[in-house]
Amino acid sequence: MSEFSATAPVAVAIDRIARQDGGRLLSSLVGSFRDFQLAEDSLQDALESALVHWHRNGLPASPNAWLMQVARRKAIDRLRRSANFQAKSAEITHLIELENTSPVADEPDPIGDERLKLIFACCHPALDRKTCVALTLRSVCGLKTEEIADAFLDRHEAMAQRLVRARDKIAKAGIAYEVPGADDWAARLESVLAVVYLIFNEGYASGGDSHIRADLCDEAIRLGRLLTMLRPGEPEIEGLLSLMLLHHARRAARIGDGGEVLTLETQDRSLWDREGIAEGVALIEGALKRGRPGPYQLQAAIIAVHAEAPNFAGTDWQEIAWLYAELARTADNPVYELNRIVALSYVEGPASALACLKPIAMALVEYQPFYAVQADLLARAGQLDQARLAYVRAIELSQSDAEKLFLSQRLEALASG
Repeated sequence: MSEFSATAPVAVAIDRIARQDGGRLLSSLVGSFRDFQLAEDSLQDALESALVHWHRNGLPASPNAWLMQVARRKAIDRLRRSANFQAKSAEITHLIELENTSPVADEPDPIGDERLKLIFACCHPALDRKTCVALTLRSVCGLKTEEIADAFLDRHEAMAQRLVRARDKIAKAGIAYEVPGADDWAARLESVLAVVYLIFNEGYASGGDSHIRADLCDEAIRLGRLLTMLRPGEPEIEGLLSLMLLHHARRAARIGDGGEVLTLETQDRSLWDREGIAEGVALIEGALKRGRPGPYQLQAAIIAVHAEAPNFAGTDWQEIAWLYAELARTADNPVYELNRIVALSYVEGPASALACLKPIAMALVEYQPFYAVQADLLARAGQLDQARLAYVRAIELSQSDAEKLFLSQRLEALASG
């Protein structure tokens, strides 16, 4: 038996831990070290040690606690070997004290959660929005730099440099790893909510063949719950949590037996998580009663209309079109208008909706859902040749195998009438 095959089960276990818990481990280490690079390097050292020790001795009772303890020791070793050893003596003393006095728990205290503190650090106003999101996905969620670069359609080297600059800026600015006080809350909340929602969306965007990375979705929802505990009665936090719960409640019905995406029209609604829907609906109803509707509340309200409809035909499309119109007033986002047009097509018909696509066509020229919507509207309007062209373009732009399969099935259906 080769060395690779002998260690393969251990390697698979380590890869799974790194994928599922790497973000939590890394954020806890950053909270302890106050140094992004040292935390990343020490965790990587610990994972490499695990490959050797776990193959020899078997998996420990608590793999995460083992990795945290070893990562702390590796950090001490790195600091001792550094050229400026004397300048690092205080940090070494701090880490040794942590090693000797701090038990490594599998799950920190919820309110003192290091991931939430780290998100607020990553979302400091000194950093631009793209950097905030990228740094959070790397440090809090444990995504690889290459995965983040692909999500932003950036070169891998450029994203790596962006992350290095961000870490240096946080270190030089002395940005604190803490949940801000009342004076700084409003300035940071918008970025934090955007990052949490992007983490949730990344769970659907980076899921590969399975289409959903439930660990990222669950992490985003957990962070949303923490935010509601820290700031009860904040309607946009409630709106975001509601939005994520309502989306995630439909996850079991999203993919067909053949691996294709299922639309709302074809989903088996008996598979929807009714408990999650009830919680999400209650949250958005309470948030809207506060009289300060924002974009997350409006999006949650739209999903709630879908969730409470008895079937696709019974959906209140007029209400959804109105909500998307309200949402479009909050931001200059052509995607909101695209979704309003879809709803409008079920109120006024596909021909009327097609006319509304023209003003936003240039803004969405590389946006795959635009062509999928256009193809559907053209097919429903009987313009089959144009619909085929739109489906081909949508397939070309799609980055998901499940979406490509769904669109290909729609294209084949046109041929059969």
